[in-house]
Amino acid sequence: MTQFNDTELTAAVIQSFDRTPDPRTKFLLQELVKSLHDYVRRTDLTFGEWEVAIDFLTRTGQKCTPIRQEFILLSDVLGVSMLVDAVNHREREGATQTTVLGPFYVGEHPVMAHGADISPGLTGERMFVQSRVTDLDGKPLAGVPVDIWHADDDGFYDSQKASYATQGPSSRARFITDSDGRLFFRTILPCSYPIPTDGPAGDLVLKTGRHPMRPAHVHFLVAAPGYEPLITHVFIEGDEYLDSDVVFGVKDDLIATVENRSDAFMPDGQPATGPWHLMTYNFRMKPGEGTVPQPMMPEKAEA
Repeated sequence: MTQFNDTELTAAVIQSFDRTPDPRTKFLLQELVKSLHDYVRRTDLTFGEWEVAIDFLTRTGQKCTPIRQEFILLSDVLGVSMLVDAVNHREREGATQTTVLGPFYVGEHPVMAHGADISPGLTGERMFVQSRVTDLDGKPLAGVPVDIWHADDDGFYDSQKASYATQGPSSRARFITDSDGRLFFRTILPCSYPIPTDGPAGDLVLKTGRHPMRPAHVHFLVAAPGYEPLITHVFIEGDEYLDSDVVFGVKDDLIATVENRSDAFMPDGQPATGPWHLMTYNFRMKPGEGTVPQPMMPEKAEA
């Protein structure tokens, strides 16, 4: 008879999954049991601490909505998201570096024409973004969908606002690369911003003496057929939080110099209405395959 003490119990739980039909699922569950049980033993976890943990996870789930994914945010601030990214992209072979998807990819990216303003009506310093998608040898990749999203001048994503349900996406779009692999658009200069701190993930960060800030960045998701999907950010050089990103997402290769410009015309020949910024960043795709991540929430949701 198995004795359910603090050592033999683990073996019994692991064995209970022996008949799991899928080998990978069986492996993941048994390794999870080993790690969780080892944590409990190493820390001599108390009943009170266990109850706090259960309450924390319960509140994390309760904070999730159709337009907010608190578990992704928790994964981000614990470094798990970046660790999953790292173990799945160990060999980049000259390809653009990857980083976290983040909790604000809601999947609703209207296709826009090159040169379009994806942040019409928003306050902020104007910025022109130009980019090119190529293979590792510099050959342009045409017809590639590129999803783009970023926060506004107040540090909020469109899906965080009550107006999202009625006004739809803002600072969020999809562009299709032209015959030379290029895309370009207008927007506002993003700023550094705090992650949401009104839920369990943010509360954990604040109560442990960490700051909740992310450096300014623009999200890109590039999905070229025949190549690994690229999920990444382009960060702005000089941001004070580049070395202490709360979600550990910064990589040196993803930092771009954003130029201050006063030219009368932007690179596409259209007139500028005042001083503006120029972000230039090109993406190098790694051959392979993979699935584009699906949003954790529906494309449209009630506020």
